[in-house]
Amino acid sequence: MDKNLIGKIKITGKIICKTGLHIGASKENVEIGTIDSPVVRDPITREPYIPGSSIKGKMRSLLEKALAIQLGILGSNNRRNIGTKNNPVYIHVCDDAEKAIKCPICRLFGSTGKDGGKNFPARLIVRDANLTKESIEKLNNIDTGLQYTEWKFENAIDRVTSSANPRQLERVPRGAEFEFEIIYNVEDEETLQEDIDNLSLAIELLKLDALGGHGSRGYGKVEINFEEIVSIPINDLKTGKAEFPKFTDFSNTADIIKVFSQSGA
Repeated sequence: MDKNLIGKIKITGKIICKTGLHIGASKENVEIGTIDSPVVRDPITREPYIPGSSIKGKMRSLLEKALAIQLGILGSNNRRNIGTKNNPVYIHVCDDAEKAIKCPICRLFGSTGKDGGKNFPARLIVRDANLTKESIEKLNNIDTGLQYTEWKFENAIDRVTSSANPRQLERVPRGAEFEFEIIYNVEDEETLQEDIDNLSLAIELLKLDALGGHGSRGYGKVEINFEEIVSIPINDLKTGKAEFPKFTDFSNTADIIKVFSQSGA
């Protein structure tokens, strides 16, 4: 399926941890006395970060639940198992691009064709979110041996014998801030309003939910603050325009969208 590109919308801001954040990584070595569940870190700087896949996946999951009745995708209906037979993981994915272009979920987050159906690449690009310079300086406490993170000790208690099963989880502490960036590809004006509304809804739902693991136990509450929403028409890029209209939130999406009509994109 042919896809046009008439512009991009660049959204930047900060993700602020209101409680400890845990996005897990595989242990490199199994050693006695080490943390049971470490966080994902940059392999070079050792700084924790939030993978774009974690942000995008959570936004997709929340939006899918919010629109489930509207789309008729309750239960396993119109959902695909992307897990295994013994550990199924069902998500909504349209089987081909022709269906995806009409689907508010797959149009934003993409779909993989099945049984000969064509893929539909996502309109959203979600970057990895790295610690701000201020948070790096604040959390880089090498003297304690806990560089950028904290250890949280928890116990699972047997309800009959009262025996304990202690575990240690690594978390990015409350107050840490991450830079985030999301790019939305504007492919047509007809679905632009709906896509922006759904993107805004997904972000609001994320703020009311949890990012990462163990959200039901208090982890992963985040605040998301926008710094800039920039509308960038392709025609203006071609002419070498340096400045583009900037907005601070999605309170008036009409102005954000109007930019593409005025540019003749």
